[in-house]
Amino acid sequence: MLKNETMKIIVVIIGAFLNAVGLNMFLIPANVYASGFTGIAQLLSSILEEYTPFFISTGVLLLLLNIPVAILGWLKVGRSFTLYSFFSVAATTVFLGIVPLHSFSGDILLNAVFGGVIVAVGVGITLKYGASTGGLDIIAMILSRMKDKPVGTYFFLFNSIIILTAGLLYGWEKALYTLVALYVSTRVIDAIHTRHAKLTAMIITKKADSLKAAIHSRLVRGITMIPAKGAFTNEPRDMLIIVITRYELYDLEKIIKEEDPNAFTNIVQTTGIFGFFRKE
Repeated sequence: MLKNETMKIIVVIIGAFLNAVGLNMFLIPANVYASGFTGIAQLLSSILEEYTPFFISTGVLLLLLNIPVAILGWLKVGRSFTLYSFFSVAATTVFLGIVPLHSFSGDILLNAVFGGVIVAVGVGITLKYGASTGGLDIIAMILSRMKDKPVGTYFFLFNSIIILTAGLLYGWEKALYTLVALYVSTRVIDAIHTRHAKLTAMIITKKADSLKAAIHSRLVRGITMIPAKGAFTNEPRDMLIIVITRYELYDLEKIIKEEDPNAFTNIVQTTGIFGFFRKE
């Protein structure tokens, strides 16, 4: 447990550092905006600097925006997930103050692409280890539980606001480059983790009872068990079918590795669910 938690903290710190590098060395110098609360913090920082006598850095605004969200997440989503997510935001704020604001290229397209890739790698590895970069992830989870709609709908709405605001204030060319950065980020996160709101895991194992008990002890999810048989060996096995949210994928992978490292697991996208699905 200590080893896993230490690894999780290290990954969150690395992810926060990559976020800061992508922002300070690519996106912010080119006035290209990231997705979610990071993009909103960038926009607010630019607006304050240009239209008021005040200036607040992107990092500080990102932290301030996430404080009320972290409180909601603590109450509605889960303490461990929210704690690691806020830690990720705090680490990003620190690194944004440390990493120099410097552009490697004057080409906006290069900045949009490379900035989007670097930020997405940071977000992707953070999600892969059971945390998030805060903000939009927590808001989307809370809203999806209240309205029972796909999380992707809320990502689209939030990011549309960022793109439209950037276009209205700084020209539609900036908005188009922001769209490029968002597209690149989404594709990279898809490759590292997943953007799908819900996933179905089909686990073929010889240790169905112990695996079932371990899943029930740590995840509040129903499991369907189906008898199975190996085609080549004719050995009896069981197939466990379970539907999870993307934030539970890390915990499920950890359980399978602990209980049956030889289990064969297939993770597929779930586009819709009919019937009872516990939202906690």
